[in-house]
Amino acid sequence: MNETLVVIFRGIVAFTTLLIFTRILGKQQISQLTYFDYILGITIGSTASSLTTDLSIRPWAHWVGLFIWFLAAIILQVITLKSRKVSKYFDGEPTIVIMNGKIMEDAMRNMRYRITDLLEQLRIKGVFSPSQVEFAILETNGKLSVLKKSQYQNLTPKDMNLDTKYKGLPVELIYDGIILEQNLAQVGLDEEWLKSQLKNLLNIEDPSEVNLALLDTQGKLYVDKYDEEVEIPVNVSDYPGAN
Repeated sequence: MNETLVVIFRGIVAFTTLLIFTRILGKQQISQLTYFDYILGITIGSTASSLTTDLSIRPWAHWVGLFIWFLAAIILQVITLKSRKVSKYFDGEPTIVIMNGKIMEDAMRNMRYRITDLLEQLRIKGVFSPSQVEFAILETNGKLSVLKKSQYQNLTPKDMNLDTKYKGLPVELIYDGIILEQNLAQVGLDEEWLKSQLKNLLNIEDPSEVNLALLDTQGKLYVDKYDEEVEIPVNVSDYPGAN
């Protein structure tokens, strides 16, 4: 068989296999990526790549190797979910690196975690001095969680005893020119209502002109047209007959 066709076929097989395996492994590989998970992901990806381009070895050997690594990852996930001790062994534990403004040198030394890395992650969090920190915890995925001292925390409406309105999540009504009827029904609206808002308020004749339309819990309709550089936020509750 032509070498190019072999590579194409192997590539499709490897891509499909990798897609199925990663979907089965779930979001833990991304949302809780530890150093071991990182190495595991690289190895599985490298094996899939070899399955595509290494024509010196039969594809079955690569596929078996890929399946073994995938199976090992699944088994490890199940064990770590059921056993706290095993999870601590493979993933480690969160470690306090700053307590009441004091850097925990011994803990950092045990993890081989540098001061420069700590200061960099603090700056990313908007903290430029360890003295502002009540607790800083290095998570198992390498990210730093920071609790500022109360005098350095941002003032919130609750601190001022102010009432706030419920925000909630905006609902997509149009995506890529297509009306999402299920989402409209979810908020008790219909396609006729949406088209009338687009026509009367924004002079949009057809939903296909719209890249994205969102409706928030305050009744504000956000519309982004394909031919515009600036989005158009409109509060439909301000217009007669809009509700």
